[in-house]
Amino acid sequence: MKTRLFSFISIFLLGFFTACDKDSALIEQASLDLADDDAVSEAVYEDVFSTADNAAIIVDYMLKGDSKSDYVVTDSCPSVSVTQPSTGSWPKVITVDYGKGCTGFYEATRSGKILIEVTGPRLETGSKRTVTFNNYYFNGIKVEGTKVIENTGLNNNGNIVFSVSLTGGKLTLAGGKTIERTVDHEREWIAGYQTKNIWDDECLVTGTASGKTLDGKSYTNTIMSALHWKRVCKFLVSGAIRIERGDAEPFELNYGEGECDAKAVVSRGGESKEILLRNRHRLMGTN
Repeated sequence: MKTRLFSFISIFLLGFFTACDKDSALIEQASLDLADDDAVSEAVYEDVFSTADNAAIIVDYMLKGDSKSDYVVTDSCPSVSVTQPSTGSWPKVITVDYGKGCTGFYEATRSGKILIEVTGPRLETGSKRTVTFNNYYFNGIKVEGTKVIENTGLNNNGNIVFSVSLTGGKLTLAGGKTIERTVDHEREWIAGYQTKNIWDDECLVTGTASGKTLDGKSYTNTIMSALHWKRVCKFLVSGAIRIERGDAEPFELNYGEGECDAKAVVSRGGESKEILLRNRHRLMGTN
């Protein structure tokens, strides 16, 4: 009888712990929300990168004496002005001013100003673009922080690489909740860097990011396979990020296999769930 009872207890405990292990691998709503927050944060600051890069392209073409018809702007919505130093050519300050708000590229509504200090030509190794914000909003989200983009030269593949850092990054929603973000990335330009048609531009992004969630919990993410950015696409088209939060099992956010769509997959253990990417926060409406 004792042997049978012991066997029953052993089987029960084995089943119990197996169930616990399975439950720990489940993707709970908090992880889905964190994945969504991370994707929105990535979309907002990628949009800033695209704006800053395009502004630097415009300045380079102006310096060459090219006419406005020789380059393509990403958005006709803002006014763009360039301030030069009283002596010398650099640094220049580019102001991208969306005024009180206008709906432009990707049907996104932007307002306020993006300020970009440029230390030299975009193609010059060591040149930097320092991006700051003046009351800037993207689809109702207030965007803050300092983003520094530096040309670090050619890599072994013969491609230009940029280091990209974000410090003091903060996204504030209409209700006052915030997402904090710090970024340390590298961008390898794999297509379109020296063409006048910006829509053939492509980069591979690697590195890490960290910050605090809407609930004030710390998180980190590590790019496990390079994120593929195409300027022509609204969202990243491929690559995977491992996201860690102190009180939960890590999970992976995968942007797909290269399609220019709004789909991504969150996975942990043997479970996967598809989410739809957006450039508006879920608490502030849909795309």
